[in-house]
Amino acid sequence: MEYAIYGAGSLGIVLAAYLARSGEKFDVVDRNPKSVNALNERGAVVRGKADFCQKVNAVLDSQTTKKYDIVFLLTKQLGNVDTVRKISEFLSDDGVICTLQNGLPEQEISEILGADRTFGAAVGWGATRLESGVSELTSEPERESLTFSVGSYGNGDNEKFDEIVRILGVMGHVDIETNFIGARWVKLLINSAFSGMSAVLGDTFGAVAENKQSRKVVQRIVKECIDVANAANIKIEPIQGKDVVKLLDYKGAFKKKISFAIIPLAIKKHRLLKASMLQDIEKGIPCEIDSINGIVCAFGKRYGVATPFNDKVVEIIHAIEKGEYQPRFDNVKLFADLF
Repeated sequence: MEYAIYGAGSLGIVLAAYLARSGEKFDVVDRNPKSVNALNERGAVVRGKADFCQKVNAVLDSQTTKKYDIVFLLTKQLGNVDTVRKISEFLSDDGVICTLQNGLPEQEISEILGADRTFGAAVGWGATRLESGVSELTSEPERESLTFSVGSYGNGDNEKFDEIVRILGVMGHVDIETNFIGARWVKLLINSAFSGMSAVLGDTFGAVAENKQSRKVVQRIVKECIDVANAANIKIEPIQGKDVVKLLDYKGAFKKKISFAIIPLAIKKHRLLKASMLQDIEKGIPCEIDSINGIVCAFGKRYGVATPFNDKVVEIIHAIEKGEYQPRFDNVKLFADLF
């Protein structure tokens, strides 16, 4: 089968480098000429927890002539409608998209492409784009940390699903999820808590978890995500062998203390990760806050669950985008009146 990675951002560069290093044949498709030129001239460069450079074949989306059976989508969700319509131009007649984006993007994609041609993978590792064609892997490079949770949105082609699992398994460990919304929700929970606060405070996941004041906010964001999922009858799946609900949910004071103590340990292997939303803010471009914490808020309203901490994260991020605040650790004080 012919396949491509669409989007040469932080995750796309790393995934392309790992796949190409293993001998996979595919294209990296992007709309940015600078990114395409860098990949073709220098290769996909991985820094940080791994350090290697791998030759890849990159092409502009306006110039690709192939018809792909599978496209792995790794762009930001902003503008997804236009992006998916563009990708559909170089998909084969029964070609599929597997989105590796954050949040819950499958529904929007399925409305354009059809549910049976829509697949998803929740990514359990992180990276930071340093420059065109260069990305820093910020998660530990072992297979148990480089994970993907893969599922079908509709009743998709089994052969293509098996190929998606095979391809992603070249880089890391793949979990096949029958309860895909539950697998998506655990990643949404992590992103809401750690990516949201990383963007608010301008620091890494590890720094957010270590500071006791910001950890209190993280704990409340996690609790809101769990409560909303329960109200929506969504069973949150484990991630990387950890049952987040058992570890971090609480009702009494004792379990709340245990949950609070566990948070830095739970994120230890990803402590150097810097939220992609923060990367966008630093570049002066809109971030995906409405597709991450904003999704939790929307589900909370739908199911009658209050989400004041997620609401506050969304409010602060939009204020940062307007120039009213800067992403800095002092912003933790903005949550004080919620406790």
